[in-house]
Formats: sequence, structure tokens, C-alpha cells
Amino acid sequence: MGSTDRKRPAAATQSGGPTGPGGSDSAHRPPDVEPFLAGCAFPACQGVPYPRALPADAGRLPADTWATASIPVGVRLELTGDAKAVEIEYETATTELGYRGEGAGTTFTSWRGQSVLDEVPAVLGRGLVTLRLVGGTDSSSSSGGPRDRSVVTLPEGMRPSILAVRGVGGTVRPAPVQPRWLCYGDSIAEGWAASNPGRAWPAIAGRLYGLDVVNLGYAGAARGEMVSAEEIAGLEAAVISLSYGTNCWTRVQHSAEQVGAGLDAFVDLVRSGHPDTPMVVASPVIRPDAEDQPNRLGATLGDLRAVIEARIERRCAVDPRLQLVRGGALLASDQLADGVHPGDEGHRVLAEAIGSAVRAGLDATATPSHPATTAPADTSTAAVRATELPTHRAHR
Repeated sequence: MGSTDRKRPAAATQSGGPTGPGGSDSAHRPPDVEPFLAGCAFPACQGVPYPRALPADAGRLPADTWATASIPVGVRLELTGDAKAVEIEYETATTELGYRGEGAGTTFTSWRGQSVLDEVPAVLGRGLVTLRLVGGTDSSSSSGGPRDRSVVTLPEGMRPSILAVRGVGGTVRPAPVQPRWLCYGDSIAEGWAASNPGRAWPAIAGRLYGLDVVNLGYAGAARGEMVSAEEIAGLEAAVISLSYGTNCWTRVQHSAEQVGAGLDAFVDLVRSGHPDTPMVVASPVIRPDAEDQPNRLGATLGDLRAVIEARIERRCAVDPRLQLVRGGALLASDQLADGVHPGDEGHRVLAEAIGSAVRAGLDATATPSHPATTAPADTSTAAVRATELPTHRAHR
């Protein structure tokens, strides 16, 4: 294994120590692996090596939020070096994948930009996998160059722990740190209905625009909980995005007035910790069964989208580092795999639309002495379009 001198932004802490249910469980986060990890913003707790919320807040968060925050969505390895392949020791905890099935992640996949280099299925329990790091010709990544950075997405649905990372036929070392993007949202941000965790729109946009995306997408949840806003306010971030609202129409039903007031409070709390950080708010994408159907409080999804857009438009007039992305027109109904969540093509569209706004907000704050990062090499539709995954090869 190569040098491990890279330092990522510190994980969030809270008085009383970074413990969650059952206390600390640092054995699942070997120090030699830590510099290779990306998309990790919180400390480990027992049974949850890569939580996506502060473990000390597990009792304050809604149960559905903590449950999905225990899945390591968006956590990945980022590395560079001259190795032909990377060998990864790991341990997985489950094969119960729930609604998403294999799309939740059952394989290790190596990427160069938007090109897949290799894909190998994970096994339940302890395992060893070898992934190729050569062979891609994609030029759509940035910050360090497309030939220097490889990304390995994990079998997220199997809840893996990474135990060791080693180069094969050369050395691997942690890739340079990129600007941190906190991406808060619901199941669409979490990547539901994408065929692979690396095809979720935040993952695509992170590779495309050179960002260290921390996925705070909470399926079935993300209703603008104030605890989540407090956590975002307490994390280091170069740029922030918010994309929620659908679960306020159903799941836990809200009125339009509730959503508007809650959004204002959520943004106020985030701004208490990030007064000058660029922020993008995307209103909900289309959901045909909800657009004109009132919930029990009389609000349609169209009503909720309208109030979100109106509140953010008003704030944009006095907050130059806030942007609105209107989500209602981004997708067509035939790009929804199940009538609610986008398939791969829909995720690609969202990566371009929301990701480009995120990147533009970050670039607008850059100065000659504090550049955001190297500009992407290619942000065309062709560059970001997902490629076919190679055929599974035997697990090693």
C-alpha cells in the first residue's frame, strides 16, 4: 500500500465523544484505510462503520432517517498511483437488500471518470477482491486528471467494512482531496432505481465535476428535519445542495405552509454554520401520481414544489450564493423506472442539471489565491452518459 499522508476534512464530533448506539466501534475503520475513503463525514459507531449522520444524534433523528443513514451510500475509495490493479480486503454484513435489490450495491466497481474499468461481486462475510485500474479512456473527470484518479464504489447494500487496500503490480496512494459537497436529499439523492451505486446522480456529478460528495440522501425520510440541518451546519463544506419535498407529500404528510416554513428554518440553520458557502436547492422532480392529488392536508406535490420555489426565489434576492434548480421539468415520466425514482438515464440528467449548478456555485466563490479546483475536462452529455458495466468476472 502506498503513502497514506492525505488528510480529509475532519469527521464531525460532538461533546461526549463520537459514539452511537452501543458506543464506539473503531475496529471497523483501520487507520491505513482511512486516507483512501471518500464520502465519509461522520465517525463510526458500533455496527455502523460509515454512518451518514452523527451517531450521537441517533436518538434525536427520526427512526427512518437513522436506519437509512446506517447504509454507506456514496462511501467509496479514491486512489491514484501506478498499480495495474487494487486488492481490497473487506467484510460484508448482509445480503438483505430491500426494495432496491441489486441496485443497492452488491459489487465492487472501479471507475475512471464515467467509464467502468472492472466489476466484481462481493460475498457475504470476509472476502478479498482484485479490481483492474487500467483500461479506461474516459476524459470526463477532473481535479488531478482523468488518468490519475480511480474511484472504487462499494457493495453498499451489503454494508461492507474495508479492512485493507493494496496495489497490485505497482503502488496505490490516496487521491488528492477534492472540495467537499454535502448533498442532502431523499431516496432519489440516495440513488434509488439506479442500476449501480456509481450511477446515482450525486456519484456521477462528483466524478464529473471533481467533488468529494458526501451523500446525505435518506430514502423515505429527508423531510427537512432540523437535526439534519444542524449536522450540515456543523460539517466542513465547500458547497451544499438540498433536494427534498416528495416525502412531505406522502410518508409524513405536510401542508404547503408547513413545507415553506420548514424550508426557511432548515436553510436558516444551515446558514448559521455556512453563511457564505454556495448552496443549491432543487425542487422535487415529477411524480405523476402526486402532481394533482391532494394529500390529507390538502397539498399536491405541485403545491409543495411551488412553495419551495417561491421561498428560495425570495431568498435568492438577498443571498447571492444561493441558487434554485426547478426540478419539475428536468425529467419526463418515461425516465422514472417505477413511477417515482429515475432510472439510469434520469440520474444522468439530474447529474448534469443539479451537478452543473453545484459546480458553478463553487466556481463563483473561487479566488486566484483560493481556487476551487481544476475545471472538468469534458462536461458534455456524451462524457457523462453512463457506460455499460462489464460482465461479472469470478470473485478472487
